[in-house]
Amino acid sequence: MIATLHRMGSTRLAYVLFLALCLLGVRGSVNAQEPAATPRPISSLSAEDSIAAAKASDGVLRFDVAEDGTHFVFDPDLTDGDGMPGYGTSFVTHGYLYPAGTLSESNGVNADGSPEFPDQVLGEWICRGWFVGEGMRTTTGAIVVTSQLYSFGDTPGEAMISSDGYELADVGVEIARAITGGTGSFVGAGGEARQILLGLNATEGVNLRYELELERAAS
Repeated sequence: MIATLHRMGSTRLAYVLFLALCLLGVRGSVNAQEPAATPRPISSLSAEDSIAAAKASDGVLRFDVAEDGTHFVFDPDLTDGDGMPGYGTSFVTHGYLYPAGTLSESNGVNADGSPEFPDQVLGEWICRGWFVGEGMRTTTGAIVVTSQLYSFGDTPGEAMISSDGYELADVGVEIARAITGGTGSFVGAGGEARQILLGLNATEGVNLRYELELERAAS
């Protein structure tokens, strides 16, 4: 029923637009299309340069993440009585990769969600998952279970690592996550990612610190 109503609404809207174009004498331009917008790169660096900035001499990748809280979205149909995420609420969010040591507990993102240090952005962080524990009310221990993507450089997915695991509500406490794969130079990657919560930034997003110790999956 909902799908049918959507189709009826779309048809009616198209018909109204068609009549308006005819009245304006521009019927011949109905089929004209604007070129698709080119996505804006999240980083000014190439994947190779971004990886080099994150990789230490011991081969471990170290970087910070500042979440853009203006793009944190959760399922409004599964919340607690106060409207906040509860146990099982799904969400998705994103943020910016920075060189290790760039972030304190509260910097990295401006109030409008833009990166505070755009020239230092190494890539993009995408996180999706579910609240556990007591949902948003969790004050210690696991607060969410998530899948995360760390995309290095100016092209989404060109050089990317994925990880899965818990995240803690506790500031300054390390937790291990499983590295589950990658793309580009990270194809077949496994190993362990270690995450520490630093605090909250100007958008109420989390600031995080990472160490990724990569291993190649057995062939």
